[in-house]
Amino acid sequence: MASLSSAAVTAPSFAAARAPARAAARRSLTVRASLGKAAGSAAVAVAASALLAGGAMAQEVLLGANGGALVFEPNEFSVKSGETITFKNNAGFPHNVVFDEDEVPSGVDVSKISKEEYLNAPGESFSVTLTVPGTYAFYCEPHQGAGMVGKVTVN
Repeated sequence: MASLSSAAVTAPSFAAARAPARAAARRSLTVRASLGKAAGSAAVAVAASALLAGGAMAQEVLLGANGGALVFEPNEFSVKSGETITFKNNAGFPHNVVFDEDEVPSGVDVSKISKEEYLNAPGESFSVTLTVPGTYAFYCEPHQGAGMVGKVTVN
């Protein structure tokens, strides 16, 4: 396993932005930290996890706008095939996420990708991973008439 025992970060000083160019080159802020073996290993593990999971969640969609509007936010977006979309209860709930069987790519079973049960609590979420390229239309059943509809394009 890799070992990290110290780290250093050098950043230019913001005060240098107002100084002449040759003085700016001399001004910088250096921060150094020594890490014990366990902390160094943990830092490497966290960094590796972040890199590996970086594409895991492609899109978060709020159910209900901060101002109370009954909308998906955003209501249109694109993701890569295999990336995860997380729908998160925000305002005006209960909500659900139903994919329209007439507006998904051929062969996609909407019962396997929809969340017909209501999300009732703030922050409650539902995640789905779409793998078949194409356009998927979805809506919130109790608020579809109010315009709570959306569309995702899977590339």
